[in-house]
Amino acid sequence: MTLLLTNDEVERLVTMRECLDVMERAYAELGQGVGVSRTVSQIFSPTAHAQDAVYALKSMDGVVPFLGVAAIRLTSEILTWPKDASGRAKKVRIGAAANGRFIGLVMLFSTTTGEPLAIFPDGIVQRLRVGATTGLAAKYLARADATEVAMLGCGHQAHAQILAIAEVRKVRRVRCYSPNAEKRVAFAWDMAERTGIAIEASPSPQQAVRGADMVLCATNSFSPVCLADWIEPGVHVSSIARRARAENVRQGRCAGRALHRRTAGHDRCEPRRHPGRGNRAMRRAVRAALAERQLPNLYDLVLGRAQGRTAPQQVSCFLNYVGLGYQFAAVGAIVHRNAHAQGIGRELPTDWFTEDVNP
Repeated sequence: MTLLLTNDEVERLVTMRECLDVMERAYAELGQGVGVSRTVSQIFSPTAHAQDAVYALKSMDGVVPFLGVAAIRLTSEILTWPKDASGRAKKVRIGAAANGRFIGLVMLFSTTTGEPLAIFPDGIVQRLRVGATTGLAAKYLARADATEVAMLGCGHQAHAQILAIAEVRKVRRVRCYSPNAEKRVAFAWDMAERTGIAIEASPSPQQAVRGADMVLCATNSFSPVCLADWIEPGVHVSSIARRARAENVRQGRCAGRALHRRTAGHDRCEPRRHPGRGNRAMRRAVRAALAERQLPNLYDLVLGRAQGRTAPQQVSCFLNYVGLGYQFAAVGAIVHRNAHAQGIGRELPTDWFTEDVNP
C-alpha cells in the first residue's frame, strides 16, 4: 500500500533530532559516492495569473541506498518579486490554488521494488531538511561553548533553524529580527513557548547580532541582511540565501570572503538564471570572491576529510543555499517508517500507481 499523508501528520511524525541523525549518516553516504542527488531543475514561463508573475515548475530528486528509498520533490508555483518601500526585492510565492493554497509534493519510492511508498506535501519536510542541514554544519563548525544565537528572519524557515541549532548546542538565548515588528514579537513568543529558550525580539539586525556566538540568516530578501563588520571573532554564520551574499561580495562586504577560515557549503551547483536573480557578471564575481569551488562540502566535514574549527577565535560560515532532493529522501524515509509504526496516514492501493504496460 502507498501512504498518503498531510503536513499536520508529517509534523507529528518526525523530530528534529531524528532529522539530524539521519542527515548525518546520509551525508556520509553521499560523500562516499554511494548516495546520489540530482541538481535542482527549474523552468519558468509566463502565466495568466498576473503580468508581474511567472509560473515555475521545479523538481529535485535523490537516492539514499542505506535507507532503500528514492524521492522526488515537485513544486508547481506562481512567483513574484515585489519591492518594499525601500526598493528591496524579495521572492514571494502566491497561493493561487483553490482557497489560497500552494502546491508542493514529495513522492517516496522503494529502491527494492520501485514502488511508491508514500506521497505527502513538501512544506514541513522542506523546513526540517533545511534546518537539519544548518544544524549539522553547526555541529562541526560552531564553537562547542556557543550559547547565544542571532536569528535574522522570522518566517517559516527560521522556526526549524532554531529547533536544529538547539539540538547541537546548549542555546541559552536567541535574539531574533524581522523588519516587521509584529512578526518578530510573535515569533519570539511562539518559539520561546515551543523550546523553553529565552527568545527576544530585537529592534535591529545589528542588535540581534551583537554578542552572538552563532548568526543564522534565513530570509527571502535579495538584499544584504548581515554585514561582515558586524561579526565578532569566534562567530559561526549560516546563510540559506545566495543573493544577499552576492550583494555583499559586490560591495566588498561579504562575510563569507572576509571570514572564511573554515567554510563549508553543501552543494557546488551552478546558480540558475531566472527572474529576480542577478546577472552573469555578478555570479562570476561571487564565485571569484569566495573561490567557491575550492570550499569543502558538508560531507567533507562529516567524513573528516576537511577540518572544522581549529581555534576559538576563528569565524566559520556555512552556505546552505542549494537544496538537494537527497535530503527529502532521507527525511522522507523517517516519515514513512514512523507513519507505519504509529498507524498514521491513509493507505492507497499501490496498483493505482503502477501499470502492467512496460513503457
